[in-house]
Amino acid sequence: MISNTKLLELAAHYGTPLFVYDGEQVINCYRDLYDFIPCPTLQIHYALKANYNIGLLKLLRDAGSGIDAVSPAEVELALRLGFAKDKIIYTANNMTDAEFDKVCATGVVMNIGSLSRLRKIAGTRKGMKLCLRFNPDVCDGDSIHTMTAGALTKFGILLSDVEEVKALVKEGDLHVIGLHEHTGSGLQHAESVYTAMGKLMDIATPENFPELEFLDFGGGFKVPYQPGEARIDYVAMGAKIASLFADFCKRYGKELVMRFEPGKYLVAESGVLLTEVNTLKRNRERLIAGCNSGFPQLIRPMLYGAYHIIDNLSNPGGPRALYDVCGNICETGDRFAEQRELPEIREYDILAIRNAGAYCYSMGSIYNLRSMPGEIVLKEGKVIYQRKRLTDSEMIDAILKEGADY
Repeated sequence: MISNTKLLELAAHYGTPLFVYDGEQVINCYRDLYDFIPCPTLQIHYALKANYNIGLLKLLRDAGSGIDAVSPAEVELALRLGFAKDKIIYTANNMTDAEFDKVCATGVVMNIGSLSRLRKIAGTRKGMKLCLRFNPDVCDGDSIHTMTAGALTKFGILLSDVEEVKALVKEGDLHVIGLHEHTGSGLQHAESVYTAMGKLMDIATPENFPELEFLDFGGGFKVPYQPGEARIDYVAMGAKIASLFADFCKRYGKELVMRFEPGKYLVAESGVLLTEVNTLKRNRERLIAGCNSGFPQLIRPMLYGAYHIIDNLSNPGGPRALYDVCGNICETGDRFAEQRELPEIREYDILAIRNAGAYCYSMGSIYNLRSMPGEIVLKEGKVIYQRKRLTDSEMIDAILKEGADY
Protein backbone atom coordinates (compact mmCIF):
# COMPACT_ATOMS: atom_id res chain seq x y z
CA MET A 1 0.00 0.00 0.00
CA ILE A 2 1.13 3.55 -0.71
CA SER A 3 2.18 5.37 2.46
CA ASN A 4 0.36 8.49 3.62
CA THR A 5 3.61 10.41 3.38
CA LYS A 6 3.95 9.40 -0.26
CA LEU A 7 0.36 10.40 -0.97
CA LEU A 8 0.94 13.84 0.51
CA GLU A 9 4.06 14.23 -1.63
CA LEU A 10 2.08 13.29 -4.75
CA ALA A 11 -0.69 15.74 -3.87
CA ALA A 12 1.83 18.52 -3.44
CA HIS A 13 3.65 17.69 -6.68
CA TYR A 14 0.77 16.90 -9.05
CA GLY A 15 -2.06 18.86 -7.43
CA THR A 16 -5.53 17.74 -6.48
CA PRO A 17 -7.97 16.22 -7.13
CA LEU A 18 -5.80 13.24 -8.07
CA PHE A 19 -6.38 9.51 -8.46
CA VAL A 20 -3.41 7.41 -7.35
CA TYR A 21 -3.16 3.67 -8.07
CA ASP A 22 -0.83 1.05 -6.65
CA GLY A 23 0.10 -1.05 -9.69
CA GLU A 24 1.78 -3.74 -7.61
CA GLN A 25 -1.38 -4.35 -5.63
CA VAL A 26 -3.39 -4.86 -8.83
CA ILE A 27 -0.99 -7.53 -10.04
CA ASN A 28 -0.87 -9.17 -6.62
CA CYS A 29 -4.67 -9.41 -6.61
CA TYR A 30 -4.60 -10.87 -10.12
CA ARG A 31 -2.11 -13.53 -9.09
CA ASP A 32 -3.97 -14.22 -5.85
CA LEU A 33 -6.94 -15.53 -7.78
CA TYR A 34 -4.78 -18.18 -9.42
CA ASP A 35 -3.58 -19.20 -5.95
CA PHE A 36 -7.11 -19.21 -4.52
CA ILE A 37 -8.74 -21.22 -7.32
CA PRO A 38 -6.63 -24.36 -7.94
CA CYS A 39 -7.95 -25.09 -11.43
CA PRO A 40 -5.32 -25.86 -14.10
CA THR A 41 -7.40 -24.30 -16.88
CA LEU A 42 -8.38 -21.08 -15.04
CA GLN A 43 -8.36 -17.87 -17.11
CA ILE A 44 -8.89 -14.44 -15.56
CA HIS A 45 -10.46 -11.80 -17.80
CA TYR A 46 -10.31 -8.32 -16.26
CA ALA A 47 -13.62 -6.43 -16.45
CA LEU A 48 -12.35 -3.33 -18.24
CA LYS A 49 -15.42 -1.29 -17.29
CA ALA A 50 -14.11 -1.10 -13.70
CA ASN A 51 -11.17 1.12 -14.69
CA TYR A 52 -9.74 1.79 -18.14
CA ASN A 53 -6.50 3.41 -16.94
CA ILE A 54 -3.84 2.65 -19.55
CA GLY A 55 -1.07 2.10 -17.00
CA LEU A 56 -3.08 -0.53 -15.14
CA LEU A 57 -4.17 -2.22 -18.36
CA LYS A 58 -0.58 -2.59 -19.53
CA LEU A 59 0.39 -4.15 -16.20
CA LEU A 60 -2.46 -6.65 -16.47
CA ARG A 61 -1.64 -7.40 -20.12
CA ASP A 62 1.96 -8.16 -19.23
CA ALA A 63 0.81 -10.39 -16.36
CA GLY A 64 -1.23 -12.47 -18.82
CA SER A 65 -4.76 -11.25 -18.12
CA GLY A 66 -7.58 -11.45 -20.59
CA ILE A 67 -10.29 -8.80 -21.00
CA ASP A 68 -14.03 -8.74 -20.44
CA ALA A 69 -15.28 -5.96 -22.71
CA VAL A 70 -18.82 -4.54 -22.75
CA SER A 71 -18.64 -2.05 -25.62
CA PRO A 72 -17.01 -1.91 -29.06
CA ALA A 73 -14.72 0.86 -27.80
CA GLU A 74 -13.49 -1.37 -24.97
CA VAL A 75 -12.75 -4.09 -27.52
CA GLU A 76 -10.82 -1.63 -29.68
CA LEU A 77 -8.86 -0.28 -26.72
CA ALA A 78 -7.87 -3.78 -25.62
CA LEU A 79 -6.76 -4.76 -29.13
CA ARG A 80 -4.78 -1.57 -29.63
CA LEU A 81 -3.01 -2.16 -26.31
CA GLY A 82 -1.91 -5.59 -27.50
CA PHE A 83 -4.36 -7.95 -25.86
CA ALA A 84 -4.76 -10.97 -28.16
CA LYS A 85 -8.24 -11.30 -29.63
CA ASP A 86 -8.59 -14.82 -28.22
CA LYS A 87 -8.12 -13.35 -24.73
CA ILE A 88 -11.02 -10.89 -25.14
CA ILE A 89 -14.70 -11.67 -24.73
CA TYR A 90 -17.37 -9.13 -25.69
CA THR A 91 -20.49 -9.33 -23.56
CA ALA A 92 -23.29 -7.78 -25.56
CA ASN A 93 -25.91 -5.68 -23.80
CA ASN A 94 -28.69 -4.23 -25.98
CA MET A 95 -26.22 -3.62 -28.78
CA THR A 96 -27.07 -2.16 -32.16
CA ASP A 97 -26.61 -4.01 -35.43
CA ALA A 98 -23.74 -1.66 -36.27
CA GLU A 99 -22.00 -2.49 -32.97
CA PHE A 100 -22.51 -6.19 -33.60
CA ASP A 101 -20.99 -5.95 -37.07
CA LYS A 102 -18.04 -3.90 -35.78
CA VAL A 103 -17.11 -6.41 -33.08
CA CYS A 104 -17.69 -9.39 -35.38
CA ALA A 105 -15.12 -7.96 -37.76
CA THR A 106 -12.45 -8.11 -35.04
CA GLY A 107 -12.78 -11.85 -34.53
CA VAL A 108 -13.38 -11.45 -30.79
CA VAL A 109 -15.77 -14.02 -29.30
CA MET A 110 -19.19 -12.53 -28.60
CA ASN A 111 -21.25 -13.36 -25.53
CA ILE A 112 -24.92 -13.24 -26.54
CA GLY A 113 -27.50 -12.60 -23.84
CA SER A 114 -30.86 -12.42 -25.64
CA LEU A 115 -33.00 -14.61 -27.86
CA SER A 116 -33.62 -11.53 -30.01
CA ARG A 117 -29.97 -11.23 -31.01
CA LEU A 118 -29.57 -15.00 -31.27
CA ARG A 119 -32.42 -15.13 -33.81
CA LYS A 120 -30.69 -12.46 -35.92
CA ILE A 121 -27.41 -14.36 -35.77
CA ALA A 122 -29.09 -17.62 -36.78
CA GLY A 123 -30.57 -15.88 -39.81
CA THR A 124 -27.54 -13.88 -40.96
CA ARG A 125 -24.35 -15.38 -39.51
CA LYS A 126 -24.45 -19.03 -40.39
CA GLY A 127 -21.66 -21.06 -38.79
CA MET A 128 -20.65 -18.37 -36.26
CA LYS A 129 -18.78 -19.30 -33.07
CA LEU A 130 -20.19 -17.66 -29.95
CA CYS A 131 -20.81 -17.77 -26.23
CA LEU A 132 -24.27 -17.64 -24.66
CA ARG A 133 -25.12 -15.75 -21.48
CA PHE A 134 -27.81 -17.27 -19.26
CA ASN A 135 -29.62 -15.75 -16.29
CA PRO A 136 -28.81 -18.13 -13.39
CA ASP A 137 -31.77 -16.78 -11.40
CA VAL A 138 -29.53 -16.29 -8.36
CA CYS A 139 -29.66 -12.72 -7.08
CA ASP A 140 -26.74 -11.37 -5.02
CA GLY A 141 -24.61 -8.24 -4.75
CA ASP A 142 -23.91 -5.18 -2.65
CA SER A 143 -26.67 -3.07 -4.26
CA ILE A 144 -29.95 -3.77 -6.01
CA HIS A 145 -28.55 -1.71 -8.89
CA THR A 146 -25.62 -4.10 -9.43
CA MET A 147 -27.42 -7.44 -9.12
CA THR A 148 -27.31 -8.94 -12.60
CA ALA A 149 -29.55 -12.00 -12.28
CA GLY A 150 -33.03 -12.86 -11.11
CA ALA A 151 -36.49 -11.70 -12.16
CA LEU A 152 -35.77 -7.96 -12.44
CA THR A 153 -32.57 -8.03 -14.49
CA LYS A 154 -32.16 -7.19 -18.17
CA PHE A 155 -29.26 -9.64 -18.54
CA GLY A 156 -29.12 -13.15 -19.92
CA ILE A 157 -31.31 -15.80 -21.52
CA LEU A 158 -33.67 -17.67 -19.21
CA LEU A 159 -32.60 -21.19 -18.30
CA SER A 160 -36.09 -22.33 -19.29
CA ASP A 161 -35.43 -21.21 -22.88
CA VAL A 162 -32.72 -23.80 -23.51
CA GLU A 163 -34.82 -25.74 -26.01
CA GLU A 164 -35.51 -22.63 -28.08
CA VAL A 165 -31.81 -21.78 -27.92
CA LYS A 166 -30.92 -25.24 -29.22
CA ALA A 167 -33.38 -24.87 -32.10
CA LEU A 168 -31.87 -21.52 -33.11
CA VAL A 169 -28.34 -22.93 -32.85
CA LYS A 170 -29.33 -25.78 -35.15
CA GLU A 171 -31.12 -23.43 -37.57
CA GLY A 172 -28.05 -21.22 -37.92
CA ASP A 173 -25.46 -24.01 -37.77
CA LEU A 174 -23.96 -22.05 -34.88
CA HIS A 175 -21.07 -23.26 -32.74
CA VAL A 176 -21.59 -22.57 -29.05
CA ILE A 177 -18.10 -22.73 -27.57
CA GLY A 178 -18.90 -21.12 -24.21
CA LEU A 179 -21.63 -20.52 -21.65
CA HIS A 180 -21.70 -17.57 -19.29
CA GLU A 181 -23.49 -16.36 -16.15
CA HIS A 182 -23.01 -13.44 -13.78
CA THR A 183 -24.84 -12.97 -10.49
CA GLY A 184 -23.85 -9.47 -9.40
CA SER A 185 -21.14 -7.14 -8.14
CA GLY A 186 -19.90 -7.39 -4.56
CA LEU A 187 -21.30 -10.86 -3.90
CA GLN A 188 -22.32 -11.23 -0.27
CA HIS A 189 -22.69 -15.00 0.00
CA ALA A 190 -20.32 -17.74 -1.18
CA GLU A 191 -23.30 -20.05 -1.59
CA SER A 192 -24.62 -17.78 -4.35
CA VAL A 193 -21.49 -18.47 -6.38
CA TYR A 194 -21.84 -22.24 -6.02
CA THR A 195 -25.57 -22.21 -6.77
CA ALA A 196 -25.17 -20.07 -9.89
CA MET A 197 -22.32 -22.25 -11.11
CA GLY A 198 -24.46 -25.34 -10.56
CA LYS A 199 -27.37 -23.96 -12.58
CA LEU A 200 -25.12 -23.16 -15.53
CA MET A 201 -23.41 -26.54 -15.33
CA ASP A 202 -26.80 -28.28 -15.26
CA ILE A 203 -27.58 -27.08 -18.79
CA ALA A 204 -23.97 -27.45 -20.03
CA THR A 205 -24.39 -31.04 -21.15
CA PRO A 206 -22.97 -32.69 -24.27
CA GLU A 207 -26.57 -33.22 -25.39
CA ASN A 208 -27.35 -29.51 -25.21
CA PHE A 209 -24.00 -27.98 -26.17
CA PRO A 210 -21.51 -30.56 -27.50
CA GLU A 211 -18.80 -28.08 -28.62
CA LEU A 212 -18.10 -26.25 -25.38
CA GLU A 213 -14.55 -25.02 -24.76
CA PHE A 214 -15.16 -22.91 -21.64
CA LEU A 215 -17.62 -21.92 -18.95
CA ASP A 216 -17.52 -18.30 -17.76
CA PHE A 217 -18.83 -17.59 -14.26
CA GLY A 218 -18.60 -13.79 -14.40
CA GLY A 219 -17.09 -11.72 -11.61
CA GLY A 220 -18.40 -9.86 -8.61
CA PHE A 221 -15.76 -10.88 -6.07
CA LYS A 222 -16.28 -8.73 -3.00
CA VAL A 223 -13.68 -6.52 -1.33
CA PRO A 224 -14.17 -4.81 2.06
CA TYR A 225 -15.11 -1.13 1.93
CA GLN A 226 -16.00 -0.39 5.56
CA PRO A 227 -13.68 -0.37 8.61
CA GLY A 228 -13.52 -3.78 10.26
CA GLU A 229 -15.43 -5.44 7.42
CA ALA A 230 -14.43 -9.10 7.18
CA ARG A 231 -12.72 -10.41 4.08
CA ILE A 232 -14.22 -13.33 2.22
CA ASP A 233 -12.33 -16.60 2.71
CA TYR A 234 -11.32 -16.90 -0.93
CA VAL A 235 -9.06 -19.86 -0.25
CA ALA A 236 -12.03 -21.93 0.92
CA MET A 237 -14.26 -20.53 -1.81
CA GLY A 238 -11.66 -21.21 -4.48
CA ALA A 239 -11.22 -24.81 -3.37
CA LYS A 240 -14.98 -25.37 -3.57
CA ILE A 241 -15.18 -23.71 -7.00
CA ALA A 242 -12.36 -25.87 -8.34
CA SER A 243 -13.95 -29.03 -6.94
CA LEU A 244 -17.35 -28.27 -8.47
CA PHE A 245 -15.78 -27.54 -11.84
CA ALA A 246 -13.61 -30.66 -11.82
CA ASP A 247 -16.69 -32.81 -11.14
CA PHE A 248 -18.52 -31.06 -13.96
CA CYS A 249 -15.69 -31.68 -16.45
CA LYS A 250 -15.79 -35.40 -15.63
CA ARG A 251 -19.52 -35.47 -16.36
CA TYR A 252 -19.07 -33.49 -19.57
CA GLY A 253 -16.35 -35.83 -20.76
CA LYS A 254 -13.47 -33.40 -21.28
CA GLU A 255 -11.55 -30.69 -19.46
CA LEU A 256 -12.98 -27.25 -20.20
CA VAL A 257 -11.49 -23.85 -19.47
CA MET A 258 -12.84 -22.04 -16.40
CA ARG A 259 -13.19 -18.26 -16.76
CA PHE A 260 -13.86 -15.51 -14.26
CA GLU A 261 -14.22 -11.77 -14.99
CA PRO A 262 -13.28 -9.77 -11.87
CA GLY A 263 -13.12 -6.00 -12.00
CA LYS A 264 -13.60 -4.59 -8.52
CA TYR A 265 -11.51 -7.33 -6.89
CA LEU A 266 -8.46 -6.48 -9.00
CA VAL A 267 -8.44 -2.69 -8.84
CA ALA A 268 -10.74 -1.31 -6.11
CA GLU A 269 -8.30 -1.36 -3.21
CA SER A 270 -5.41 -0.12 -5.33
CA GLY A 271 -6.91 3.33 -5.80
CA VAL A 272 -7.27 6.48 -3.74
CA LEU A 273 -8.76 9.85 -4.63
CA LEU A 274 -6.87 12.76 -3.09
CA THR A 275 -8.89 15.92 -2.57
CA GLU A 276 -8.17 19.18 -0.77
CA VAL A 277 -10.52 20.84 1.72
CA ASN A 278 -11.14 24.47 0.80
CA THR A 279 -14.20 25.41 2.88
CA LEU A 280 -15.40 24.77 6.42
CA LYS A 281 -18.86 25.86 7.56
CA ARG A 282 -21.39 25.00 10.21
CA ASN A 283 -25.02 24.60 9.22
CA ARG A 284 -26.68 24.50 12.63
CA GLU A 285 -25.59 21.10 14.03
CA ARG A 286 -23.88 20.05 10.82
CA LEU A 287 -20.15 20.62 10.30
CA ILE A 288 -19.41 20.70 6.58
CA ALA A 289 -16.01 20.15 4.98
CA GLY A 290 -16.07 21.31 1.36
CA CYS A 291 -13.58 19.76 -1.11
CA ASN A 292 -12.21 20.51 -4.56
CA SER A 293 -13.71 17.30 -5.98
CA GLY A 294 -17.32 16.16 -6.29
CA PHE A 295 -19.65 13.32 -7.15
CA PRO A 296 -18.97 13.35 -10.93
CA GLN A 297 -15.42 12.27 -10.05
CA LEU A 298 -16.48 9.58 -7.55
CA ILE A 299 -20.18 8.91 -7.83
CA ARG A 300 -20.61 5.66 -5.88
CA PRO A 301 -21.72 7.22 -2.57
CA MET A 302 -24.39 9.34 -4.26
CA LEU A 303 -25.48 6.66 -6.77
CA TYR A 304 -25.41 3.51 -4.63
CA GLY A 305 -25.13 4.83 -1.09
CA ALA A 306 -21.67 3.23 -1.12
CA TYR A 307 -19.27 3.68 1.79
CA HIS A 308 -15.66 4.74 1.22
CA ILE A 309 -13.18 5.11 4.06
CA ILE A 310 -11.86 8.69 4.27
CA ASP A 311 -8.58 9.58 5.97
CA ASN A 312 -7.33 13.04 6.88
CA LEU A 313 -3.74 12.72 5.71
CA SER A 314 -2.75 16.18 6.95
CA ASN A 315 -4.01 15.87 10.52
CA PRO A 316 -4.43 12.17 11.37
CA GLY A 317 -4.06 12.73 15.12
CA GLY A 318 -6.44 15.64 15.50
CA PRO A 319 -9.46 15.60 17.83
CA ARG A 320 -12.32 13.75 16.23
CA ALA A 321 -15.63 15.29 15.16
CA LEU A 322 -18.56 14.51 12.86
CA TYR A 323 -18.37 15.94 9.34
CA ASP A 324 -20.36 15.98 6.14
CA VAL A 325 -17.62 15.70 3.52
CA CYS A 326 -19.07 17.54 0.52
CA GLY A 327 -17.97 18.23 -3.02
CA ASN A 328 -17.96 21.30 -5.24
CA ILE A 329 -20.95 20.45 -7.43
CA CYS A 330 -24.27 22.32 -7.50
CA GLU A 331 -26.29 19.45 -5.96
CA THR A 332 -27.25 18.94 -2.32
CA GLY A 333 -26.56 15.22 -2.63
CA ASP A 334 -22.93 15.91 -3.52
CA ARG A 335 -21.47 14.21 -0.45
CA PHE A 336 -18.66 11.70 -0.13
CA ALA A 337 -19.72 11.01 3.47
CA GLU A 338 -22.44 12.15 5.83
CA GLN A 339 -21.94 12.53 9.59
CA ARG A 340 -18.58 10.75 9.39
CA GLU A 341 -16.32 10.86 12.44
CA LEU A 342 -12.89 12.09 11.34
CA PRO A 343 -9.83 13.77 12.84
CA GLU A 344 -10.23 17.54 12.89
CA ILE A 345 -10.39 18.87 9.35
CA ARG A 346 -8.81 22.23 8.59
CA GLU A 347 -8.85 24.23 5.40
CA TYR A 348 -6.19 22.98 2.95
CA ASP A 349 -6.01 19.53 4.57
CA ILE A 350 -5.65 16.65 2.12
CA LEU A 351 -8.25 13.91 2.40
CA ALA A 352 -7.75 10.40 0.98
CA ILE A 353 -10.90 8.63 -0.23
CA ARG A 354 -10.00 4.95 -0.19
CA ASN A 355 -11.01 2.01 -2.38
CA ALA A 356 -11.36 4.35 -5.32
CA GLY A 357 -9.82 2.09 -7.95
CA ALA A 358 -13.03 0.57 -9.33
CA TYR A 359 -16.08 2.28 -10.82
CA CYS A 360 -14.91 5.73 -9.79
CA TYR A 361 -12.86 7.35 -12.55
CA SER A 362 -14.49 5.09 -15.15
CA MET A 363 -17.98 6.36 -14.18
CA GLY A 364 -16.82 9.97 -14.11
CA SER A 365 -18.10 12.97 -16.03
CA ILE A 366 -17.39 16.67 -16.46
CA TYR A 367 -20.72 17.77 -14.99
CA ASN A 368 -20.61 21.47 -14.04
CA LEU A 369 -17.72 21.63 -16.55
CA ARG A 370 -15.11 20.48 -14.05
CA SER A 371 -12.33 18.40 -15.56
CA MET A 372 -11.76 14.85 -14.39
CA PRO A 373 -8.80 14.49 -11.98
CA GLY A 374 -5.34 13.51 -13.08
CA GLU A 375 -4.20 9.92 -12.59
CA ILE A 376 -0.94 8.42 -11.35
CA VAL A 377 0.10 4.76 -11.39
CA LEU A 378 2.93 3.71 -9.08
CA LYS A 379 5.06 0.59 -9.18
CA GLU A 380 7.80 0.03 -6.64
CA GLY A 381 7.25 3.60 -5.46
CA LYS A 382 7.90 5.12 -8.89
CA VAL A 383 5.45 6.77 -11.27
CA ILE A 384 5.07 4.54 -14.33
CA TYR A 385 2.04 6.27 -15.84
CA GLN A 386 0.59 9.76 -15.62
CA ARG A 387 -2.56 11.17 -17.12
CA LYS A 388 -2.73 14.93 -16.65
CA ARG A 389 -5.87 16.77 -15.68
CA LEU A 390 -7.11 19.09 -18.42
CA THR A 391 -7.06 22.78 -17.64
CA ASP A 392 -10.33 24.64 -18.02
CA SER A 393 -9.13 26.10 -21.33
CA GLU A 394 -8.06 22.69 -22.66
CA MET A 395 -11.43 21.21 -21.72
CA ILE A 396 -13.34 24.04 -23.39
CA ASP A 397 -11.12 23.80 -26.49
CA ALA A 398 -12.04 20.10 -26.75
CA ILE A 399 -15.75 20.86 -26.37
CA LEU A 400 -15.67 23.59 -29.03
CA LYS A 401 -13.92 21.23 -31.47
CA GLU A 402 -16.55 18.49 -31.04
CA GLY A 403 -19.24 20.01 -33.22
CA ALA A 404 -19.68 21.87 -36.46
CA ASP A 405 -21.49 25.14 -37.09
CA TYR A 406 -24.59 25.15 -39.28
